[in-house]
Amino acid sequence: MGVGLELFLVNNRILDGGIVGISIIISQLTPAPLGVLTFVLNIPFFIIGYRKIGKSFALFTLYGIAVMSTVTLILHDLEPVTDDLLLATVFGGVTLGLGVGIVIRNGGALDGTEIVSIIINGKTPFSTGQIIMAINIVIFLVAGLVFNWDRAMYSLITYFLAYKVIDIVISGLDESKSAFIISQHYEKIGAEIVDQLGKGVTYIDASGGYSGDIKKVVFVIISRFEEPKLISILDDIDPEAFLAVGNNMSEVRGGKMMNKKTPHL
Repeated sequence: MGVGLELFLVNNRILDGGIVGISIIISQLTPAPLGVLTFVLNIPFFIIGYRKIGKSFALFTLYGIAVMSTVTLILHDLEPVTDDLLLATVFGGVTLGLGVGIVIRNGGALDGTEIVSIIINGKTPFSTGQIIMAINIVIFLVAGLVFNWDRAMYSLITYFLAYKVIDIVISGLDESKSAFIISQHYEKIGAEIVDQLGKGVTYIDASGGYSGDIKKVVFVIISRFEEPKLISILDDIDPEAFLAVGNNMSEVRGGKMMNKKTPHL
């Protein structure tokens, strides 16, 4: 994250969100170094996180922000990699997303607003992401007033790219999806899924809400790369089959399909 800030964003006056974004604005208006501002402004949130969320989370967050702040201090006097605003926006956003995603995946955070949003989330109907977005919109509006509106818009693009990369880092490229299939040819479809995709399937008894007919539902977990193959199987066997695919399964464990030669213990 420190690399993304100093080598792409800060010198081009493009912001990140949260406390880091506030720190960038202040660092552009005063002689205070970005690394020092980021660390100092986050101290109150360390304390809140320690009390409200837990010791491990607070310590991981403290360590992550300390390293990030140190890196920004080390890289502060270097020239940016590019002066092209679009390139700086894209590569800065991707680099930020990689850094934040790695930290979140390992149980920490890199910004005080993330801590606040986690705490507020349990007391309001808004999700953590919605709370962070609301905070960042205010920060980008301030950036538009302090710098200019094109920088605020570039900053918004950076935030969006970072958000998507964070999602990929946390979930992984091989993201799991749940698939529900309703067809009269459920046995043949299940057999082809096992044969072609190497996936175990589960048959679920169900009844139609309108007709009352008893049906079989084929349930299977697939990756995003296996979805086209699953659709191809259905097109070959039963083009009229009902298919519902759910995205963003946060975790899948167990249920490994055993080799036919492996004894069941």
